[in-house]
Amino acid sequence: MLRIPGPPGKDLCDSHLGVTRRDVLRVGGSGILGATLGTLFHLQAASANQSGGLPGWGRAKSIIMCYLQGGPSHIDLWDPKENVPDNVKSAFKSISTKLPGVKFTELLPKLAQVVDKVTLIRSMSYTPNGLFNHTAAIYQMMTGYTTDKVSPSGQLEPPSPKDFPNFGSNIIRLRPPEVPMLPFVMMPRPLQESNVVGKGGTAGFLGRAYDPYTLYPPGDDMDMNKMDRIRVDDLQLQPDVFAVRMQRRARLRDAIERNMPEIERAVASYNLDEYYDKALSLVISGRARNAFMLSQEPDSIRDRYGRNTFGQSCLLARRLVEAGTRVVEVIWPKVANSNNHSWDVHSGLTKRMRDQSGPMFDTGLSALIADLDERGLLDETLVVAVGEFGRSPQRGVSTSGNGNSNDGRDHWPYCYTALIAGAGIQRGSVYGESDKTASAPLKDPVHPGQLLATIYHAFGIRPDTIVYNHLNQPRELVKAEAITELFG
Repeated sequence: MLRIPGPPGKDLCDSHLGVTRRDVLRVGGSGILGATLGTLFHLQAASANQSGGLPGWGRAKSIIMCYLQGGPSHIDLWDPKENVPDNVKSAFKSISTKLPGVKFTELLPKLAQVVDKVTLIRSMSYTPNGLFNHTAAIYQMMTGYTTDKVSPSGQLEPPSPKDFPNFGSNIIRLRPPEVPMLPFVMMPRPLQESNVVGKGGTAGFLGRAYDPYTLYPPGDDMDMNKMDRIRVDDLQLQPDVFAVRMQRRARLRDAIERNMPEIERAVASYNLDEYYDKALSLVISGRARNAFMLSQEPDSIRDRYGRNTFGQSCLLARRLVEAGTRVVEVIWPKVANSNNHSWDVHSGLTKRMRDQSGPMFDTGLSALIADLDERGLLDETLVVAVGEFGRSPQRGVSTSGNGNSNDGRDHWPYCYTALIAGAGIQRGSVYGESDKTASAPLKDPVHPGQLLATIYHAFGIRPDTIVYNHLNQPRELVKAEAITELFG
């Protein structure tokens, strides 16, 4: 059967190669259906036009994903409910926002003032299949796929080269940056549940070339000043190696290659010059190193984002996309299943959200949205804030086998909230609706895969684009359709 995933060669690392041998074989094998090589380009063009005519197609130049690992309580943040039983109602007061009829809790006064720049998705939902615990649910959110090996507890194996790629790896492969800049940065800590570290955060079967640059400053998760100790030594020339010397070595390499035509022809298809030059220009230009220098920001801006790990990570994310980075993932700076600043509030919800996670989140994300908008960057920067699930409407009940106090909520994938903004997303909008106890969507449920499909669509990438795994088997980026109604 003829498969037209998109424009010629756009699903390849080397997009200039155009139609692949596999494409030709597909066409040759489908002659009985009347398909010919002459029709291949016509069908591919039609496929591209079909996607290009939809709202939001290709608007995004970069994305900042604020990943709220641990699963924040939607009822206690941005979907509070009135006239519900005491064990459902939030301990926090509801407040008005800039959108008439839309309420937040008192934990988000700053986000309430910028909600007119974003769309809230109040109907995130999926039915769990080994996904009640963090690692498996994180993997699904980051890759669009579930794994074959999910234990009863939901824990997974450590990252593997056989894993599906993180969405950021897919984006930078299909939409590499246009300037000498780090394409994909993850900070300030890895995705983690217990001793499973980094699952869903790698390029998997795409290969390590598409892994994110990981910026994990030293210090434990409770250290709020760790972003002041950023080290990017691998982006600096060694003290005894100057840019001129490095460029001289490049010229020497060019001279050698000119005298080795046979070797040059043999490796021509690998574009070694292009890859070498990109790495060289990244080091010499200093663009990446400068982007990491938070000290260049005025104190007023740093204060605006919040002098803590999450706030300063959001500020650094803005600096990175400003410098040309395609994908930045800001991981909530606490292990998913832990206490204190974590969103995993099985107990002590009121104090932890009021004194710790709530204010950091409100200050950092609101500053990021407003700052991007003021600088004109929100028009082409997609901002997404989402966790792997929400929290149970009833306090004190067990839904995942965990113990919960009367002041705690368990995992709840059936209904939760996400925020999305920028790159043509509607401003001041609410998509979907939860029922009276925020237990299930009343309308327009959104699966995590659909959210990923929408992200790909925003970059002008068809969600059904084919990639090949470690066994050379064809796989779609995600088995879901973009929600184009989210775009204005």
